[in-house]
Amino acid sequence: MTVFIRQLTGVRFVAAAWVVLYHLQGPLERLNLLAPGLADVLRVGRLGVDLFFALSGFILTYTYLTRLGPRATWRGSAKFWWLRLARIYPVHFVMLNVAGLAVVAQSLVSSTESRQRDWLNPWDYIKNLLFIQEWGPQPQRGWNFVAWSLSMEWLAYLLFPLLVLVLWRFHQRLSTMLLGAAWLVVLTPLMIFAFGRSDPYYTDNWGSTYRILTEFTAGAITYLLVARFIPEGNTGPRDRIERLATTISVAAPVLIIVGAIVLGRIPSLQPPATSTAVDAEPLPPYLHLLLVPLLILWIGSLALSRRGLSRWLSGDRIVLGGFISYSLYMTHLVVFGLWRAALKAAGISGGLVYALAVVALVAGALLVAWAMWRWVEEPAREWMRGRIGARPRPVAEPEIVHHT
Repeated sequence: MTVFIRQLTGVRFVAAAWVVLYHLQGPLERLNLLAPGLADVLRVGRLGVDLFFALSGFILTYTYLTRLGPRATWRGSAKFWWLRLARIYPVHFVMLNVAGLAVVAQSLVSSTESRQRDWLNPWDYIKNLLFIQEWGPQPQRGWNFVAWSLSMEWLAYLLFPLLVLVLWRFHQRLSTMLLGAAWLVVLTPLMIFAFGRSDPYYTDNWGSTYRILTEFTAGAITYLLVARFIPEGNTGPRDRIERLATTISVAAPVLIIVGAIVLGRIPSLQPPATSTAVDAEPLPPYLHLLLVPLLILWIGSLALSRRGLSRWLSGDRIVLGGFISYSLYMTHLVVFGLWRAALKAAGISGGLVYALAVVALVAGALLVAWAMWRWVEEPAREWMRGRIGARPRPVAEPEIVHHT
């Protein structure tokens, strides 16, 4: 059923690019490039992480449902955990230390740096090493800030060998209608949590845990639903199903865009600003988690379609972007921080030079991500997989096909 792997690899790039652009709102605003609708969509760019969470549940269920689902074994679980570490840990370890060195270097050269960094201590470093920094009701972030999502992913990985036992029984025993009902039930706690207004980021008060557990599980159930419409041994769904899925694959992102614009226009949903920095990204509106079900629906519809957006996302360039998406996500904030420090030291704050610097920033972030993927992420993953006799490259991972 690898018919959908290429387009979902492309979705990884969309998710990473959305997060990157979210953090680029300040420079884009300074260049007057944020049209009203675009500004609203980028304000909710943090949802790229939620898209990653759901996509992870979908892909891991596809990969491991028949391997781990029938029965639990310590050997199978340990192998699964090691392979997940091989996927995420090398880049995390490198960037954890690079980010720490960058902060120390900045503090040494900048006498005006006043921001508190209570996290710059050995204990918080150890928590980051162990992927537990985001666990708890009031997580303490720091070091490579974006690694908070890895902490949540690791929690999902630890629970997955138990979750997949339930998913297997759902797959064997529940009707399609009951699977749909389970999908709704799983997302209900997240929808209730979305109405809270104590934290516009939805990370405090166990927010990050709500997000990973509900979204990852909903993504997993989405795979079970998709599997019902792709007959075993077939290359794709029936034509009627594919036409409907293609329509939904276009309608879902349109509804997400409309939803982001509507949320951004309701005064009562706009949280008070917490930063006066010129390049600080605007806070997302309250209730933006209500868009998450549409993101998960989008994953399922793309998996059932080979036309339109699915075909575009399956293109070689987008798939390559999907390959480097993890490294892009993990490196971009450090690149941005160094870029801001360089421009501040050079006294550049606007004009043509600033615009060229923003172009160089985007190009540099992509180049750094490609280099990290090419020389750290892939070699280290292949080495770690080889330690337990696994294939250097997962069977389901797509190839980039170059047409002549």
